[in-house]
Amino acid sequence: MLNSKLKLNPNLFEDNLEERPIRDGFGEGLKKAGEENENIVALTADLTESTRMEEFAKKFPERFFQVGVAEQNLAVVAAGLGVSGKTPFISSYAIFSPGRNWEQIRTTIAYNDSNVKIAGHHAGISTGADGATHQATEDIALMRSMPNMKIIVPCDAIEAEKATLAVSKIWGPAYLRFSRNKTPIITTSETPFFPCRADIFWQPPSKKKKPEAVVIVCGFLLYSVLIVAKELSEKQGIEIMVINNHTVKPMDEKTIIEAVKKCGAVVTVEDHQVFGGMGSAVAEILAREFPAPIEFVGIKDVFGESGSPSELLNKYGLGVQNIREAVKKVIKRKK
Repeated sequence: MLNSKLKLNPNLFEDNLEERPIRDGFGEGLKKAGEENENIVALTADLTESTRMEEFAKKFPERFFQVGVAEQNLAVVAAGLGVSGKTPFISSYAIFSPGRNWEQIRTTIAYNDSNVKIAGHHAGISTGADGATHQATEDIALMRSMPNMKIIVPCDAIEAEKATLAVSKIWGPAYLRFSRNKTPIITTSETPFFPCRADIFWQPPSKKKKPEAVVIVCGFLLYSVLIVAKELSEKQGIEIMVINNHTVKPMDEKTIIEAVKKCGAVVTVEDHQVFGGMGSAVAEILAREFPAPIEFVGIKDVFGESGSPSELLNKYGLGVQNIREAVKKVIKRKK
């Protein structure tokens, strides 16, 4: 059942569930952060509206910088601002930032511990019809290997707003990852959000019933995982635990290890390559602390193609059916 302490969306499993682009939350959070802190500035690479910086630009034109289609310059200019008392937010499509300007992010931002917040939009294969050239499915791996870098992958627009506000108050480089399309609203304004803390969104209805596996997920696919958890519980009597692991780096190792010890089996789910992403980070922790059977739901070492988000998620093994099969497979392995 849903964790009532987290005050999640009461209409989560209804047909009229609200959907919004996660990037909308970034735009709202950035504007609020700018209202709270006059040292926050925003820069983009000719994508003001698409990356939802337009409201900040309208309200604070003197603190908004349009650098044009020049992502390397975007990172370098922000790096200078970040070591000069400002808190810069830079935005572009994730395939270009951190994709195209990775070296500039590494050398001028991360190496100098510059206080820059990087918003990577249109991430994952769910970007859809734009095709492989615009589907950033390797960006978590790129940023996770970079010293000083923090990574947050919000599950919905409300959590994206909270994440944006949160990183504006934390010193140092951070990467915020956003998908493109409308996705279900899972949380509410009352749902707590703390960077570096994973939250248990679903657990067995009774403490007497032990969960058979834990599913650890980041991003909008959390909704699909919750659908699977509800279905398995109500129709097949299989109880699992679901963890919203929004902070990929630094990860909440304590919560993850405790959950795996309780369940004995793990599935990780993400709209990203299975190599180097959130699932790999979980596997590294468990290899060191508590080895257990693990299955990875993600993109299996291939590039994407053009198509609707739902078509691509199903084709590349990220659909509800794939998550359900992974849960059953890992439980079977455990037994």
